[in-house]
Amino acid sequence: MVEKYNAVKRIPSFDVDMSSTLKPSSFLNYAQEAANIHADCIGVGFDSMHVTRKGWVLARMHVKFHRLPKWRDIINVQSWHKGVAGFQFFRDFVVFDNESREQLISATTSWLVIDIDTRRLSKFPELVESEDKCIKEDVIAEQAPKISMPKEITPECIAVRDVTYSDLDMMGHVNNVKYTEWSMNAIELEVTTTRCLKELVINFNNEVKPGDKVELYRHKEEGENGAIVYFIEGRVGGKSSFIEKLVF
Repeated sequence: MVEKYNAVKRIPSFDVDMSSTLKPSSFLNYAQEAANIHADCIGVGFDSMHVTRKGWVLARMHVKFHRLPKWRDIINVQSWHKGVAGFQFFRDFVVFDNESREQLISATTSWLVIDIDTRRLSKFPELVESEDKCIKEDVIAEQAPKISMPKEITPECIAVRDVTYSDLDMMGHVNNVKYTEWSMNAIELEVTTTRCLKELVINFNNEVKPGDKVELYRHKEEGENGAIVYFIEGRVGGKSSFIEKLVF
């Protein structure tokens, strides 16, 4: 039976915001690295997949922030591959306080395999047929949902971003970490500095590449129990590249 990825980490100063609290995008970086390392451990990491010109792409992610850790806190990050349905591969993450074992963050993700050269979806029987690499345990039972801008509203275009060097990852495109940085920056500072982010959902719709101009659209509405809900959508040439839902 394959083991979970399990790492103990001390929160560094460059991963927190002005209140010394872990930035949501920093957690996404931790999750990305955990997925990379664990994929290597079960034989489906970057190097082995690159031989066959395949790569992983994060399609959807749902994160619940129960309590964000602070600068210098010591956390335990866990991750595991939990199964396959069609072209989707599922992976969960959980972050604990390393001393109290309080659950701080829980997340579930859906991944796709693409052909690196054509950028089209690719089958991946090596993992589909390997039940021994799968841990059937849910930190969030439901799959990360599909989301869209609410109907009958006109979202506000609040910025246009040129995709440059610092926006790109090792696959040569913009990923969920940068989308979340853009989305947090698109929200009023009086919200991001006075309220805690409780939940986020990200959907990847179309690849954003070097030189693209991304129009960022924002819609704000009231949620349950006094929550504030934002939808941030990035569009290139009129087509949705990503959409993110953030609940404060």
